[in-house]
Formats: sequence, structure tokens, C-alpha cells
Amino acid sequence: MSVLLRVVLDQLVTVVDPDQAAASLDLTAGLVRTAPRGCGVAAIAPAGAEVPIAGIEEVRTLAVGRRELAASWPLGFAPGVGGGLVHAPTLMAPLVRHDRVHDGDQTIVTLWDLGAWDAPEQYSKTSVAWQRGMLRRAVKHADAVVVPSHAMARRLADLGSFGDRIRVIAGAAPEGFAEPADAAARRAALLVPERYAVIVGGVDALAAGFTAAIAAGLDVVVLDAADGSEPAIVEIASAAGMPERRVHVRGVLDASDRAAVLGAAAVVLAVSALDSWPWRVVEAMLLGVPVVAVDSGVHRDVIADGGLVVSPADLADAAVAATGGEEKKLRVLAHDRAKAFSWASSAERVWALHAEL
Repeated sequence: MSVLLRVVLDQLVTVVDPDQAAASLDLTAGLVRTAPRGCGVAAIAPAGAEVPIAGIEEVRTLAVGRRELAASWPLGFAPGVGGGLVHAPTLMAPLVRHDRVHDGDQTIVTLWDLGAWDAPEQYSKTSVAWQRGMLRRAVKHADAVVVPSHAMARRLADLGSFGDRIRVIAGAAPEGFAEPADAAARRAALLVPERYAVIVGGVDALAAGFTAAIAAGLDVVVLDAADGSEPAIVEIASAAGMPERRVHVRGVLDASDRAAVLGAAAVVLAVSALDSWPWRVVEAMLLGVPVVAVDSGVHRDVIADGGLVVSPADLADAAVAATGGEEKKLRVLAHDRAKAFSWASSAERVWALHAEL
């Protein structure tokens, strides 16, 4: 191979963010499938990892695990990584001084959300410090920083002196994401009601979602709830007028369970306005589920005409419309919009970006 693109796969052993871990694998598989002639894909992995992707040309297994890498890379200590073309599908990257012009070395990182800057209270102090520290290293050493939406690109430009190094490459739903054949059984096992809205977003933003679900006459399933957050969520629902028996709080589900729950939802209510890639929104659109989202730059970028993007004050009216007269149209529009996002397309853009550099 004359050109080898080396992808950092840091969550093969220890998963710290399931969405980003799955996205890293899907993007890497897409890079293998779309590799230009004379190019191949390699992996950089922590100790003890096995790479479950066919077509990887080479695996460089480092001497230490992810925890040690997360501690040493922010300090600029990255032994054993080597040079060449390095692509990090997350912010976890060996950001050290290198020479792109003379040696052909490149390092590109990816930032999926800006919560550590815009809502630091929702993260641990350690996580906020780590993310901010890695972004400072990216300002110094990254040849490009990838974000998944134009709204995030504009916000990122305010956070650091990146010049023209910011690029937009969208994410997508997991490969093969679809309602499983045993979807009904999965929903029964999860104790999901027959007719419900799915609400996604931070705890602080849930109140408007509960009000909208009440207006539409729906029970609520809250997805991706943090451990220990159920009492607070139930309290928010109660304050909005929804009894506890109609509130179903679920944590992080695997892709099959998630598809089963999303696929049968009457509507998905995306209530967060933070600059973050809306994983569940994209999945819901792929399944043809009506989407109603609080107005934000990211939601406008991603949903476009594939759903209803409204102010928090209009969320209830939009939920009623999405589950009534607008339902059939919104299901078609959502599914059509989802076709704009695929890991193959994202991979092609990654190859183009490295070629450009």
C-alpha cells in the first residue's frame, strides 16, 4: 500500500461513550469500503484490543490501555504511535508536534459535541478538564478538526484559533439500524407502553417535552437517562402534570432495543438545544418516525425539512400536529431526510480531507 490511513480506535476495550464508540467502528468500516486505489486503512488500538473490522491492513497495538492513553496524550506523550496519516473519530488523539509539509504526517480529530463548554454542569469536572485540554492541544497540533454540523463549526471557531482548519462531516445512524424482527418482544421486556412519545435531551430541558406529550395524549419514554436520574425526571414530569405511572425512564440501550423503542414511538421529541450531534434524531428519521425538535442550529442543520423544528413554546402544538394530521407526511419526510446521512458518504469526505491536506 502506498498510503495508509491510521484510525484511532480507543474504545475497543473500554467504552466511555457508546455512540462515539459505534460511530468510530462504522466510520472505519466505511473508510475500508471507500478507500481510493493505492490506499488502505490501519488501526491504532490500546493494549488488549482486537479490531472487529474486515479489511484492516495493519493494527498497531500500543503498550498501554485506554485509561493510560487518556492520561498521557493530553500531556503530549504518545510513544509508539508513529507518524503518517492519523485520523481520530473522536477527540482522543495523539496530538503532538509533527511536520505535515516535509514528512507527510497529518493528525485530524473529531468533536461530536460542545457540552464541556456550553453545559459543563452536565459533565464531571474531570471530563470537562480533559476535553478542554485536548481542544487546546488541537489548536496547536491538529491539521484539521472535524465537527458534524455547520452550527457546531461556527461555535467551535469561537472557542479556538483554528483558522481554516475546521471541517464539517456529518455522522449517521449505526450500520444496519432497523427495527428487529422481535421488536414487540423487546418492548414488552422493557415495559414500554403501547402509545408513547420518546423524549431525548438533558434533564434540565425535559419539562417542555412532558408538556408536549401531555398535549398529544401520550405516555413518555425517556431514553439515555443517566444512572440515578429517574427520581429527578419523575419529579419534572409531575411538575408538568404527568403522573409517575406514565413516565418510563430507560438508560442507554443497545442498538436493537433502541430501534425497537424508537420505531414504535408516535413521535420523538428532541428537547436539547445544545451543540451536539443528535444521534437519536437521526436514528428516528431513518425509521420514519415523526420528529419534533426544539429550535437550534444543529437541529436546523440536521433535520432541515425532515421534521418540525420549533421554539420550546410551540413544542406542544407541534407534537399534536405530528401525531395527528401531519403524521403521515412527517414519516415520509423523516425517512427521506435520513438518506442524506451514511457512513460511506462520511468516509469519502474523510478521504477527501486527508487528500486535500
